[in-house]
Amino acid sequence: MSQEKTKTAEASVPFWKEMFSAKNMKLLSRPFGSENPVTVQVLGICSALAVTAKLQPALVMALSVTVVTAFSNLIISLMRNSIPPRIRIIVQLTVIATLVILVDQVLKAVAFEVSKQLSVFVGLIITNCIVMGRLEAFAMANKPWPSFLDGIGNGIGYGIILVIVAIVRELLGSGTLLGHQIIPSCFYEAGYSNNGLFILPPMALILVGIIIWIQRSRNRNLIEK
Repeated sequence: MSQEKTKTAEASVPFWKEMFSAKNMKLLSRPFGSENPVTVQVLGICSALAVTAKLQPALVMALSVTVVTAFSNLIISLMRNSIPPRIRIIVQLTVIATLVILVDQVLKAVAFEVSKQLSVFVGLIITNCIVMGRLEAFAMANKPWPSFLDGIGNGIGYGIILVIVAIVRELLGSGTLLGHQIIPSCFYEAGYSNNGLFILPPMALILVGIIIWIQRSRNRNLIEK
């Protein structure tokens, strides 16, 4: 009798509540902090160095990686039971490459100038460890909807770090954000000058290191023993 009541209660739960359950929301939110792919798993560092001198390309790169990670997770999860284990890497790379080509073509059609700024880095999403890592670690073993949320969460987690680094670099290195002058002209008249070090790639690595240090100092569980 109790089993029938349990089944009835489960059946009465609205579909949208099941989709956005606490468990599924954790998949979406965990990469923002304690499981961030950049600062905790230390993945995707190369693109963080390359595209964060300005905020606009960092935002576009973050969006591109999120789209590729989410939909590659979804597609591979749908196919997971029919992919022979011996060729799973080839299948995963084919799915990722197809999505990257589509994203690249959309960028060229919609935001050509930004596409030129990103240059080869959009194509290099194919080799981004975050994308392949989520396919292997999650999508191959989980259902499509949780896999899709996991992909979105990890893409956004990656994007948060890119945006933080890009804001600091563009503001202090160029005095602008999204091409708009932020530091007042009177500062420059008083002797202030932009710090050219911030637009160089080493500063991106330093800033990522500072973020990692701050995160680990606030959450001691992240410190490797």
